[in-house]
Amino acid sequence: MSKVAQKTKHEQALADGRTRFSHVESWEEIFDPEIAQAEYLKRKKSQIALIKKMDKALLREMLYQMVLGRIFEEKCAEVYRLGKIGGFCHLYIGQEAVAVGAIMAIDKKRDYVIVAYRDHVQAMVAGIEPEAVMAELYGKATGCVKGKGGSMHLFSKEHNFFGGHGIVGGQIGVGTGMAFAQKYQGTGGVTLCFFGEAAVNQGIFHESLNMAQLWKLPIVYICENNQYGMGTAQKRAMSIANIARKADAYGMYGEFVDGMDVMAVYQATSNAIERARKESLPSLLEVRCYRYMGHSMSDPGKYRTIEEIKKYQQRDPILLFKDSLKEAKVFNDEDFAEIEQQARKKVEEAVEFAEKSPLPDESELLTDVLA
Repeated sequence: MSKVAQKTKHEQALADGRTRFSHVESWEEIFDPEIAQAEYLKRKKSQIALIKKMDKALLREMLYQMVLGRIFEEKCAEVYRLGKIGGFCHLYIGQEAVAVGAIMAIDKKRDYVIVAYRDHVQAMVAGIEPEAVMAELYGKATGCVKGKGGSMHLFSKEHNFFGGHGIVGGQIGVGTGMAFAQKYQGTGGVTLCFFGEAAVNQGIFHESLNMAQLWKLPIVYICENNQYGMGTAQKRAMSIANIARKADAYGMYGEFVDGMDVMAVYQATSNAIERARKESLPSLLEVRCYRYMGHSMSDPGKYRTIEEIKKYQQRDPILLFKDSLKEAKVFNDEDFAEIEQQARKKVEEAVEFAEKSPLPDESELLTDVLA
C-alpha cells in the first residue's frame, strides 16, 4: 500500500472512530447520561449488526467476564467489611465494560496490559484466575503475588499482566517503556496502558505521549474517565472537558469512547490495536464511565448525591449489553440466568479457596523484595 493510501486510510479511521458527541465541550453536556443514552441509541443498530457477525462464544465470554467482575467486586466489599481484606481496596463496580471491552480485544500471547490500582477485574479478564486474585486480596500465599501485593499490586508474568500500580500515573511511563521494548525486540506485541483521568494532570502523562508519538510506539493509552479523582470532580481539577483532545498536542490519534457500552470499547480498542500493530502508531482513548462505589472502601462518597448515582445506573453496562444481545437474538433470559449462576459459583469458590489458603511463611518475608 502506498504512503498516500495509508494516509487516506488513517484519516478515514479517524473520521469513523470518533463518536458524534466527541466535539462537545461543556461540562454539563459532556457528562450528561441522557445525552450519552441518546448517542448510544443512534449506534445501537450498527452495534447489533456487529454482534450478529461476532462469534457467539466470544460474546458469551464478554458477558460472563462482566457479570463475574460485578459479583466478584460485590463480594470483595462484603468480606472487606468483615475484616478479611485489609489495606486499600478500590472497587470497579460500574466500569466493567472498559476492562472487558479492551482486554478481550488483545492477543494474550504477545500483548501486554498494565493498569493502576483499581485492578481486580482487569487482572481476571487478562487471565488470572479469580481464586488467585481473591487469595491475593486476603494476603495468602496462594495469591498471584504470594500475598505480598494485595489489592493494588496484582501481577502475572505468565499472563502478561504487569500491575497494579499505586502511584497515580506511575504506570504510564512504565507502559511506554514496555511498548518501546516490544518495538525494539520486534515481537509484534502491543501494550494497553490503563489509568484514571486524574493521572492526566501528572507530568508523566505528557512526557509519555510525546515520546510514544515521536518514537512511534505500539501502545494504546486508555484513560478510564470515571469523572472523579478520589473525591474531586474532574471539572474542578481540569480546564477542559475533553481529554481525548489532549492527543492533538502530540499529533496522536485521540478518541472519545462510551465506557458504559462494551461493544463501543471493544471496537475502539480493536481499531487502536490494529493501528499500533500494523503501523506502530500510539492512540489515546478516553473511555467515559462511572463508578458506583466510592474511590475506595474507606470513601463514603458524600461528594455525590444518590440521585446522580441512580441516573448513571440507568445506563448500567451489563444491562446495556444484555439488551443488545437479547435484541440481536443471540441470548435470552435463560442464558443470562445460567451465566450469572456460573459467575456466582466461581466467586464462591474463590472465597473458599482464599479462606482455606495458608498465610505466607515467615521465610518469605524478604524474598522477591527489591529495596
